[in-house]
Order: sequence, then structure tokens, then C-alpha cells
Amino acid sequence: MSDYAPLKMLVNGSWLGAGGRPTQGVVNPATGKVIGQLPLASPEDLDRALSAAKRGFEVWRRVSPYDRSKVLRRTATLIRDKADQIAAILTQEQGKTLNEARLEVLVAADHFDWQAEEGRRTYGRIIPGRAEGQRLTVLHEPVGPVAAFTPWNFPANMPARKISTALAAGCSCIIKPAEETPATAIAIALAAQEAGLPAGVLNVVFGVPSEVSEHLISSPIIKKISFTGSTAVGRLLAGLAATGLKKATMELGGHAPVLICEDVDIEKVAELSVQAKFRNAGQVCISPTRFYVHESIQHRFATRFAEIASKMNVGNGLATHIQMGPTANDRRQAAMESYVTDAVKRGGVLTTGGNRIGKEGFFWSPTVLRDVPIDANVMNTEPFGPIAVINAFSKLEEAIEQANSLPYGLAAYAFSKSEKTVRVITDGIETGLLGVNSFNVSLPETPFGGVKDSGYGSEGGIEGLQGHLTTKFISQA
Repeated sequence: MSDYAPLKMLVNGSWLGAGGRPTQGVVNPATGKVIGQLPLASPEDLDRALSAAKRGFEVWRRVSPYDRSKVLRRTATLIRDKADQIAAILTQEQGKTLNEARLEVLVAADHFDWQAEEGRRTYGRIIPGRAEGQRLTVLHEPVGPVAAFTPWNFPANMPARKISTALAAGCSCIIKPAEETPATAIAIALAAQEAGLPAGVLNVVFGVPSEVSEHLISSPIIKKISFTGSTAVGRLLAGLAATGLKKATMELGGHAPVLICEDVDIEKVAELSVQAKFRNAGQVCISPTRFYVHESIQHRFATRFAEIASKMNVGNGLATHIQMGPTANDRRQAAMESYVTDAVKRGGVLTTGGNRIGKEGFFWSPTVLRDVPIDANVMNTEPFGPIAVINAFSKLEEAIEQANSLPYGLAAYAFSKSEKTVRVITDGIETGLLGVNSFNVSLPETPFGGVKDSGYGSEGGIEGLQGHLTTKFISQA
């Protein structure tokens, strides 16, 4: 583990180690062993980060979008140059395969590249005046210091998306990445620092999540909150943000349905579905989980899906030929066991998997359930792990109704060769993201966000940048 560097926080351009601060162990989920000690911020550390962000904002907002773009582009280049090193760190602390980790790091660099260009396009406009000599102008300005909070499942992509968007808009940023996966975010912050980002513009802190979030959000210095995580925590943070009338983006939980119609290529769709479902061991907020398959093809589809899933190579993500790594922690293991037990007890059929693998680390077998009653826990709560449920439907309207039956609306997917069917699904599904004959619904240049209990606001695309800007109207006679 020699490439897993000592863990530190970044405050006002300085890296802070333990230095008498309490620490928290970081565990490699493939081995269950501690690989690092993470310093946790004191209230005084958080106050220093807030003061640094305030000063950093006053500096950074005055840097031209053209010059801000240069820093973001250099950051992207440095991340790509160190992609293999960062990917190895990511796999050690999060568990996903090295191939997935490297791809995630490269996408993180893409976020900086795209925002480097989009930040130069925060255009205002001139409105024709009603009187001679009158000029009506609309400007877009950075909202101010941003507090960002990211989860452990994508420790490169999530911080990169939030940091790059804030910086492109001209905002400073205090980010609290997940304590389970700190080193990847640290590597991204280090790249930004090496690219020439002024001190205080980006600060990285860790600590007890509830204490850090309350301390930062309640500060009048913070003007914008960006959170990715569970709906329960999102509600609490949204309440804190509302108290201070602060702008907020909430990317919360999901439970993605997949509608598969009778006219599809079963073999092709089954292969794509397995790849998408078991990516990152199913620990993805947009992971396809509730498969609603037309009754005429359900048996063939479920059989092929389970066959492919049962042959997946599961193991340490650093090893070659591994297709799925461990779950991130032992809590996910207990959750998987609970979901499977409950589904089978209620009459669901366990087709493959459903068990832990080995005695070391947090490995769970790719699991496929069939004909699970709608009152089962796994049908109502996102398992956030390697479990897929395949149920049958007879009428498309019934499938859409089931897809919409939960309070979540982050991502959904549909497969059909019929344009008419696709239109019906597109119009009927309540979701922020919809993949039609594709599971790819997340790119740096596209908006990412949900509806209902899956949150509000968008990250990515021009919509993400707009969420970090305020509108100023000027009427000049």
C-alpha cells in the first residue's frame, strides 16, 4: 500500500495532518484492513476554512473567465497524467475494479475540461430599452463560497464535478468528501493546487458529517450548498439551507426502474443490463435495479441475465480479470442479506447469488431475484448493492405505473424498437434522467438530477453552472 499517501486536509493552501486532531481509520474493503488514518477537522479548522473561502472568493471572482479556464484545463491535464496512480488509490479505498476506477478518474478530468470552456460562456444579455438612451442589462455573477458534500461511491467523479463547476462559475469551495474514501479527493485537490489555483479558493475538510455540515451551512459565509447522498440526509441539509435562504442542489437517492418490451434483442439487452447493474457492485445512485420485463420474454431474459451474472469474476479490484469488486463496507453486506431474506420469505425466487463470498473483505455475489412481490423491501428501498429484481408485466401501462409507484425519480431506463412505445414511456415516466436503449445517462456536458424525493437542481451541463450564478439586472438611463 505504499502508494496510499498520508491523509491530510487542505485549508487556505496548507495541508494539515493529524497534529493532535482526532483521526478515523480508512479501510480497504477488499481486505477489511485499515490502510490510513484520516485527520478530522475541529471547529477551529472549519472556521479557518470558512475564512479562507471568503478571502479566496474575493480573489477568484476577479480572475477573468479566460484565466480561470487555464487553471481548470491544467488541472484536467494533471489528473490525466496521474490517472493510473489515482485509480490505484481509488480502488484501495473504495473497492471498484481498477478499470472502472481509471475510467472514473478520466471522467473527472473531463469535468474540469468541460467546465473550463463553459465557464467562459456565462453570458448576460442586452434588452432593448423602452425610452431613448435607456440600456437594460442582465449579468450573471458567481453566487459566493460553496459548501459541497460528496459520497463514497464515486470518490473522483463526484468531487470533480462539484469542484470544477464552482470554480468555473467564479466561486470558492469548501468540500467535505466521504471519510471512507478521502485520498482520491485529496489527489484531485492537489492537482488543482499544482495547476495554480490561489490559496483559499478550494478547501478540503473531513470530520463527523453532521457536525461539519451544520457548521458550514449555518455560516453566513456559505452562499450555496451542493449535496449528493441519501434522501434522509438531504432533507436535513435542505432544511439548514432553507433557514439561511441559501441556494441548494440536492442529488439524492433513487431506485431506477427498467422497462424491457417484447421486441428487444434479449441477448444484447441482457448483457448490457448485467454490465450496468453490477458496475461498482451496484453501488450507484442510478443503478438499474427494478427490471420490468414483458411476460412473453421474462423467462428467457431472466435466465440469460442470471447466467451472465453467475459467471462474473468477483475479487480484489486491483487484480486482473476482475469484473466486480467488493461492496464498500460491512454495512452493505448486512443490507444485502436482509433484502434477499425478506424477498424470498415473501415469495420471491432467488435465481443466483444471495450470499457473501469469502471470509476476508466485503464481497457479495451478484444476485438475481425473480417474481418479487411489490411489498418486499427490495422493491421499495434502493439496495445500493449487487441485487437485481426481474418481474413480469403484461401491459405497458402497468409497467409505467409500477415504475412511478415509488417517491423516487432520479433515473429510469427503457428498451424497445418501437418509436410509439418509446414515446409513451418518455411521456409517462416520472424521472430526471431517462435512458432509451442505453444505460448512459451521465456526461459532463449533460444535466444530472432528479425529481420527487430524488432531489432538485442539476449538476453537469449548463444547468449545473447556472446553479452557481446569481442574476443581476441593471437599468441605466
